[in-house]
Amino acid sequence: MRAFFRRNRRMMLVLVLLVAGGMSIMAYNEKDKYFEIAKNLDIFAAFYRELNTYYVDDLPPEKLMHKGIDAMLEETDPYTDFIPEENLDELKFMATGKYGGVGVSVNTDSERTVITDVYEGGPMDKAGVKPGDIILSLDGKDIKGLEQEEISRMLKGAPGSSLDMVTKHPVTGAQNTRKINREEINVKAVSFSGVTNRDIGYIRMTQFTENSGELVQGAFAELKKQYPSMKGLILDLRGNPGGLLDEAVIVANIFVDKNKTIVSTKGKVKSWDREYKTETSAFDAHIPLVVLTNRSSASASEIVAGAIQDLDRGVIIGQRSFGKGLVQTTRPLPYNAKLKVTTAKYYTPSGRCIQAIDYSHRNSDGEVEYVADSLRKSFNTVAGRKVRDGGGIEPDDTVEPTLLSQVAITLLRKQYIFDFATQYYYSHPKIAAANTFELSEDDFSDFLKYLDGRNYSYKTRSEEALESFQATARKEKYYDAVAKEFEALQVKMKHDKKQDLLKNKTEIKRLLEEEIASRYYMQRGRIEKSLSSDNEVNEAIAVLHSPERYQQLLK
Repeated sequence: MRAFFRRNRRMMLVLVLLVAGGMSIMAYNEKDKYFEIAKNLDIFAAFYRELNTYYVDDLPPEKLMHKGIDAMLEETDPYTDFIPEENLDELKFMATGKYGGVGVSVNTDSERTVITDVYEGGPMDKAGVKPGDIILSLDGKDIKGLEQEEISRMLKGAPGSSLDMVTKHPVTGAQNTRKINREEINVKAVSFSGVTNRDIGYIRMTQFTENSGELVQGAFAELKKQYPSMKGLILDLRGNPGGLLDEAVIVANIFVDKNKTIVSTKGKVKSWDREYKTETSAFDAHIPLVVLTNRSSASASEIVAGAIQDLDRGVIIGQRSFGKGLVQTTRPLPYNAKLKVTTAKYYTPSGRCIQAIDYSHRNSDGEVEYVADSLRKSFNTVAGRKVRDGGGIEPDDTVEPTLLSQVAITLLRKQYIFDFATQYYYSHPKIAAANTFELSEDDFSDFLKYLDGRNYSYKTRSEEALESFQATARKEKYYDAVAKEFEALQVKMKHDKKQDLLKNKTEIKRLLEEEIASRYYMQRGRIEKSLSSDNEVNEAIAVLHSPERYQQLLK
């Protein structure tokens, strides 16, 4: 027995020495690190002083320092950023969804600036401004030739301030002078809620800003009240870039009962590590739930989707999410500036971090890379399903994204669909409800006539691939041997623009109907019209209508 204790005492002594040695090394490393920081700050200050004193030309201090800050930020991730005082409104908008302005979106090209969307209930809506109106001047300044960013800046301003605006009617050409009073514009986190197929609820959430959880629950409560026989709910997080982590926990709590871990954060400052649990009973812990994601669903969207998946509370449908598993905190700097800095990584209930890009390791070119599939680890949901880290939230039911044809992309880019919708609006006083509205064959023929004489040339993906092959063949000196065959193939593949319009009629007609519906029913109308032809939504409806399939996806 004594031998046992003697042995253990020796082992303990060795452990103490090792720990003490480790602490000494740690202390030394920390001391050494802070010495290096202080040393290099001294060098930097001296370098700038000497450069500013002796360089032949004047150097603007602010511009020079911002370049230095930008160079430092290149070594971090894209979410760590310096925010000067003049840009604090952007930070506020990210957190609150609020900004001072007039409530419009615009599109600018070399010829004109067109109002593309009007925010319902905003100053421009109250003033009778319509999508399609062309802005000629703002506060007496001709805006032709200005960049879109500059025009957007001129439209924004402190609530209560006024804006003098001259617009041109898109059909009659008549000019209209208005004085618009700016207001606080609150971009709502829930852009649409309703039902599909009369028994499946649908909520589209665009961002996680202040009170967004409350808005989602309010929309859900209203749907349950109006449609008590509702069989399931679709929470659409596609294109949602995220926002506040606390709001993500609140949204998850709508469907997940009290005292369940939704997300945890771990970073360099251990005292900041935290586990976020649901604090109240779920509003509805049992309704069948589908969460829609795509490549643009990020951050807080992935927290919600990851928690719903890991806790087996619902089914994820769509495409793999973006893969942003990083948490940012704002830190104050002198002169009212801010540092938005990544301070932690977040982890879903199963313990996985879904960060897709490893910013801590760069290749020889300084570029970052996605986490390799071979390095991704497996974790288990509550029911034992396998899920993986390091690459976003993978859906339980994958639906391939709908890709637009080249002709449709060109018609959108050239604003031909937008401009035809403007003409349609002014020649048709009213249309059917957004979800039932359809263009007639005569209407589509009118669109084809509208395109006559307009330039919408483009290259198909096949033509682009053929050109790439030609360039490679010339480079490798194979082209001369296949030139005749290549030219014959090129002739065969030469596309007929009119035939492309007819071949992609269904797609183009759908885009026209959505744009036209938005003129009469604003953003709500655009979304409502789009749902019937939405592949992910239709797949979600099919899953929710089949309890067996729903349960199978959760096994």
